[in-house]
Order: sequence, then C-alpha cells, then structure tokens
Amino acid sequence: MNVRPLRPEDTEPVLAAGLGLARLPRGDGSFYLVAWEGAAPVGHAHLALSDPPELQDVSVLPAHRRRGVATALTRAAEQEAAARGHDTLTLTVGIANENAQALYRALGYHDSGLPPVRVQGTVQIRTGLLEVDDTLLTWERDLSISGDPVRRRGDMNFSKEGP
Repeated sequence: MNVRPLRPEDTEPVLAAGLGLARLPRGDGSFYLVAWEGAAPVGHAHLALSDPPELQDVSVLPAHRRRGVATALTRAAEQEAAARGHDTLTLTVGIANENAQALYRALGYHDSGLPPVRVQGTVQIRTGLLEVDDTLLTWERDLSISGDPVRRRGDMNFSKEGP
C-alpha cells in the first residue's frame, strides 16, 4: 500500500472510486492523503493544517476495510503533521462509532478534555447537502513521544510528494 498526498491528476480516479472529496479546495494548505493499492485508490483522509492540526474525513472503501488502510492513513497524517513541526494531532469521532474509537484508541488517541459537541441539521459540503445528527468526541495524540511510530517509517510506503 502506498499513501501519498492527493495530486491534481488523482482527483478523477479518487472520485470515480467512490471516495468523495468534500473538503476540496480549501486554499489553507490543508490536503487529502490517499491510500493506493497499485493504481487503485482505496481510502483517503483529510489533514486540516489548523492549530493543532486535525485529521478529518477518513474514508475507506468497504471492500478494503479491516486491512490496515485507516491505520496507514492516520499514521501518514501524523507524520505529515510532525514534519510540519506540530506535536499534537486531533480528530473528532462519533460517540456511537465504536469501530473508529477502537482504532484510534489502539493508535494512542485519547479524550482531549473538550466537551462532546452535538451536530444536527443540514450542512452544505462541496458535493451537496448532507443531513447530520451526531455527537462528536474530540480526541488527540501527542506526536512528540520518544520512540513513537510517528518518527519511523514502518511497513507502509509514505510518499513525500505533495504539499
């Protein structure tokens, strides 16, 4: 598996695979990371370069779930954030999304101490209107811990091309 920042020429294949790109373009330096198996995109994650940076919009095609794609995308986002000098990466996870919570907990994420946020209503995203009704938990991970996998390459191929 190869994880790399989304390139302009990748947009069409990513959309054709069924992976929405609702957060493009933003113009703030934020970007998508895309996981590829050969020439096929199998998942993506958006890295918002806020302070602290935030992992958003993690999506893996159903046929590729439970195969380490979300883990690879999360680790690549951690490496990108750390390479830009950030010591923390945050994310929000739905209160009922036990699978995602288990994954992020296993990767070292924990409650940030911020109160849960209830999100309800219709929001406009790039691809159209989206009905939302969820309670989101904000979690974080310290990227500066010595010996941390963020500082090592591991088994995945993380391309340095991109933003």
